[in-house]
Amino acid sequence: MTKMQGFYYVESQGQTYECRLRGILKKTDRKDNCIVGDIVEFSEDYSITKVYERKNIIHRPLVANIDYIVIQFSAMDPKLDYERINILILNSYYYRIKPVIIINKIDLVEESDIEEIKNNLQYLKALDIDLFFVSTAENIGIEEVKSYIKGHVTAFGGPSGVGKSSILNLLQEGVTLKVGETSRKLKRGKHTTRATTLLPLKEEGFVIDTPGFSSVDLPEIENVQELIDLFPEFDLGKPCKFSNCIHVNEPGCVVKNAVENGLISKERYEFFLRCYEKLKLERWNKL
Repeated sequence: MTKMQGFYYVESQGQTYECRLRGILKKTDRKDNCIVGDIVEFSEDYSITKVYERKNIIHRPLVANIDYIVIQFSAMDPKLDYERINILILNSYYYRIKPVIIINKIDLVEESDIEEIKNNLQYLKALDIDLFFVSTAENIGIEEVKSYIKGHVTAFGGPSGVGKSSILNLLQEGVTLKVGETSRKLKRGKHTTRATTLLPLKEEGFVIDTPGFSSVDLPEIENVQELIDLFPEFDLGKPCKFSNCIHVNEPGCVVKNAVENGLISKERYEFFLRCYEKLKLERWNKL
């Protein structure tokens, strides 16, 4: 479902219907009564009568029920930002969405550069995060991505200049959907907008551009345990010496031992420490 200027455009059996939200579902001063990605029911008079429970929600932009979040960067122009990749992975886990990494513009670099990137992102295997190398300019790797996201709702995020618009157009084999091109049953005028829109794939599923997800901010993590939970590789199946260990300075820490023995990426652990210090200084000490 897509929302535009007070109207809600609901996809059902290959058709798009222009609907209104029934008054009983409207809540005062709430922007998330019914949002892009919601699964809904609507009546014969095209009133949305039910919004189903969401499995997840992103607040910038406001979208729900995402299966994958593609974190897209480029191998060159702009330069790949590894810190930002980790921040966006952290945000993905925070919103309970499976992250996927796409590196675009491989046509601009040598094979040795690609191997270096693979080596730097080796830790993704331990996190069960899939990695794709593509070139939208030369249509390399696009079919693999299509197959991967088929039947799912996939959001795309990443910094500007990495080719998100190009890959979205290749994946959905068309231009950005306009309301005037939908099949509407109500006799109303056409409405055009630049609002966030679900773009149907040729076969099954949807893609969506989520520019707000490209932020470099850490999510609203409330305490250190919540931060630890966003690093799944820290769950080693055995406890630290102290039950309240936060994996920073404590003796007998199994996480630090795992880092020293190469079982946990040193880069990931150092990223955890940077997050911990930043959150402690900027947020937790002010609570």
